[in-house]
Amino acid sequence: MARFEQFQKLLQRVASTGTPLVAGAGVLAGGAYCASNAMYTVEAGHMAVKYNRLSGIGTDTYREGVHFLLPWFERAIVFDVRARPHTMTSLTGSKDLQMVNISLRCLCKPDVLKLPAIYRSLGLDFDEKVLPSIINEVLKSVVAQYNASQLITQRELVSRMIRQNLIKRSADFGILLDDVAITHLNFSPEYEKAVEAKQVAQQQAERAKYLVMKAEEEKKRTIIHAEGEKESARMIGDAIKANPGFVELRKISVAKDISTLLAKSSNRMVLSSESLLMNVGPDDSPLQAAMTKKR
Repeated sequence: MARFEQFQKLLQRVASTGTPLVAGAGVLAGGAYCASNAMYTVEAGHMAVKYNRLSGIGTDTYREGVHFLLPWFERAIVFDVRARPHTMTSLTGSKDLQMVNISLRCLCKPDVLKLPAIYRSLGLDFDEKVLPSIINEVLKSVVAQYNASQLITQRELVSRMIRQNLIKRSADFGILLDDVAITHLNFSPEYEKAVEAKQVAQQQAERAKYLVMKAEEEKKRTIIHAEGEKESARMIGDAIKANPGFVELRKISVAKDISTLLAKSSNRMVLSSESLLMNVGPDDSPLQAAMTKKR
């Protein structure tokens, strides 16, 4: 019995002194919780809005740095406001009913003035919810206005129209686009084969055109050459009629050319002067006949 009474007294003593200790520990724990949750940090390239359990999403935005809030009553929602790349591929049809596989890359970021509305209607993954649908819609509407060949030759104009329409559509959701560019533009294999065959046919046509022009030029050259030969023969005939010694002069000129060629040759040969037109002596010339008659 004595031991039981001593144990009861010990419990009563602990109960009388433990209540203040428990209360103190609770206060310290609550203070530590409030101190650790009463402030938050917004990193560079981010912005934050506050959610209040009583009033909902606030209208104020908070930039980089340390900010304070009421623990449990308020919660910080941090947005990444840096430009992020987003790539979308769409299979659509052109004006001439050719299937086009087009890839588009854009840099998007949220409008910092509309962060509360963006979080309220879309959430933090706003780009994944909005961009695929509006990009696909804009690509189909713009590509359908051009033929397949125009998509290649007027690519800059097509890209500019896509950018203008896409910026206008994304602004309705509070999304800003810094850059929009067409990265890939592919057609169906059948169309590519048709284009290649067309290019080959055009090259062959150009080659045939060139051959025709070449033949015409050759014909003109032949005609001009023949006319020149004809005029040369006429002039030579007139010269012979006017002066019979013209033939002797031509023989002397030809003999001079032949002798020059033979003199440059390292070979030594004995050839007939008659066959080489080197017999320039006018045996049957009028001068020779006159000399023979005088003798």
